Amino acid sequence: MNFNIVEFEASYGKSSQIPKSDIPEIVFSGKSNVGKSSLINKILNRKSIAKVSATPGKTATINFFRLKEVRFADLPGYGYAKVSKSEKNRWAELVEGYFAQDRNISLIVQICDIRHSPTVDDMEMIDFLYHTGYNFIIALTKLDKLKKSQRQLRIDTLTEELSEYEGIRLYPCSSQNGEGIEDIRKAIESNASEEEYR
Repeated sequence: MNFNIVEFEASYGKSSQIPKSDIPEIVFSGKSNVGKSSLINKILNRKSIAKVSATPGKTATINFFRLKEVRFADLPGYGYAKVSKSEKNRWAELVEGYFAQDRNISLIVQICDIRHSPTVDDMEMIDFLYHTGYNFIIALTKLDKLKKSQRQLRIDTLTEELSEYEGIRLYPCSSQNGEGIEDIRKAIESNASEEEYR
């Protein structure tokens, strides 16, 4: 798969606006300020195709990026406290509406910060993905912020915290220095098949 040939396709603020799914989709999900846009940019070898917001919670649309074989779907970040209730409700409708559609979702990349325990919102999302049978991995960003001696301890702790989810796949990575990014690309490639439906 060529990750270098990509174009921004469209943004949608309501689930009813989203066109039908015609190719496999790779979905990126995570809380505000977890480094979602930075991760997408690193995977695609771009500096800013996915806009990195200085204000957490600002991305309120689903953004689509088109590669030859797949489409990346960048969901709005969740869990930012300073957003109004009406805006949170709109985000919920957008994301829930997206998942309620008959879409060809090959893989969901759920993003968490390796330095911290999953938030309540993270756990709700992971629980939803697990129990609805979606194919997903967990990308553990900010790996570069940890000393080498801290890394395995954090991975072991997270594995224990997520132990109720059998077979969960953790991918430690850094959008800064590229550690672990190739492993995520390989996961995307191996799951991006036209036959991969939920």
